[in-house]
Amino acid sequence: MTITEPGGPQDDHTDHQADHADHQGDQQADHQAPRPKPGPVRPRPRPTAPVAPAVSTVPSSDPHRFGRVDPDGTVWLITSSGERTIGSWQAGDAEAAFAHFGRRFDDLQTEVVLLERRLASGSGDARKIRAAASSLAETLPEAHVLGDVDALAARLAAIVAHADSASAEERARREELRAAQTARKEALAAEAEELAATSTQWKAAGDRLRAILDEWKTITGLDRKTDDALWKRYSAARDTFNRRRGSHFAELDRERAGVRQAKEALCVRAEALCDSTEWGPTSAMFRELLAEWKAAGRAAKDVDDALWQRFKAAQDKFFTARNAVTAERDAEFRANAEAKEALLAEAERLDTSDPDAARAALRVIGDKWDAIGKVPRERGAELERRLRAVEKKIRDAPTGGVDPEAQARADQFRARAEQFERQAEKAAAAGRDKDAEKARASAEQWRQWADAAVEALGKRR
Repeated sequence: MTITEPGGPQDDHTDHQADHADHQGDQQADHQAPRPKPGPVRPRPRPTAPVAPAVSTVPSSDPHRFGRVDPDGTVWLITSSGERTIGSWQAGDAEAAFAHFGRRFDDLQTEVVLLERRLASGSGDARKIRAAASSLAETLPEAHVLGDVDALAARLAAIVAHADSASAEERARREELRAAQTARKEALAAEAEELAATSTQWKAAGDRLRAILDEWKTITGLDRKTDDALWKRYSAARDTFNRRRGSHFAELDRERAGVRQAKEALCVRAEALCDSTEWGPTSAMFRELLAEWKAAGRAAKDVDDALWQRFKAAQDKFFTARNAVTAERDAEFRANAEAKEALLAEAERLDTSDPDAARAALRVIGDKWDAIGKVPRERGAELERRLRAVEKKIRDAPTGGVDPEAQARADQFRARAEQFERQAEKAAAAGRDKDAEKARASAEQWRQWADAAVEALGKRR
């Protein structure tokens, strides 16, 4: 069998030729951000299938219509532009030649059908399909086939046209996606810059910046120049925030160190006072220390808690001792109040019909009264008022020959004594024990002078 074809044997075309050439068009848009490792790439939406030429499902055309075989075996292809030889058939009769070159046309047509289907379904890259169709079309003028080459050329031209349209649509979609992705990253960068410049919610802002980074990794499809510029904005904002946060906490550490020193000094002062028995002045000093403690601020939580326990222990030690003494004194004062109530009951029963005897008895009661001592603060004024009422009752009892001037002087002395007693009560209530003792001494002195004046009145009578 001998088959001779002009230009050498024609290689069979297979489907992989569609991926052989790549269009020198747009650069690949999807790339990763320069720093963060990208997440999974989101699948692009499939382009809507363009209107492609209908795919032929009719068996190949009769090769006899598009060619002829000379008696010497020369095989001719008939096209709209004329005839050309496609080979010399010496392997059998003319029908065998028609069958052989017809099958070659069928193989070529099969490639065209595959390209049409890929373009119609949107399952392939329109640019690659166009390149494959163009490459295949260039082989048609030299193709060693028998069939409707003109129709095949028209179909390939339609594929190229529709692939151009699909490429344009795909390019527009890529640009739209790129714009949307760019806008997302611009918004994230702007938010990061706002947080870096103004936020003092350190934990919440730090968490949000990390969340922005996680979202950033999922956004692809930007051109590298724009992506790099936006990344620099985000990275600079994050660095600014970290510097501000670091500076804040460094300053806070310095402040806490100062607070710690101040509170340690307060603890030392409190511990120096905890054994004091000057209850009034020391109580006032502890109140001042507590006010200073509150104004000092807070150290680190564990340090602040430990220092407070130390300060409170010194404070509790003093006030526990003071309260014990106060409780003992209050018990004594309550007993004194009961004794004075008994004396009052005795004084209020005195018979004023014999003024001299009544005054003598009252003087004895007064001496016992003074010897008893202090009573609870809330009872003192009441008991003194009742005793003064008895004194007035006896003083006002009708007698002969009373000196009005001497009586007025005695009344004045008693009024002064009562004035100092009230001052003593106020000083004791304020914790000024020394002032209270001084006022009580003055009251006692005036009381003695009043008693002496009353006694002198009695002798005159």
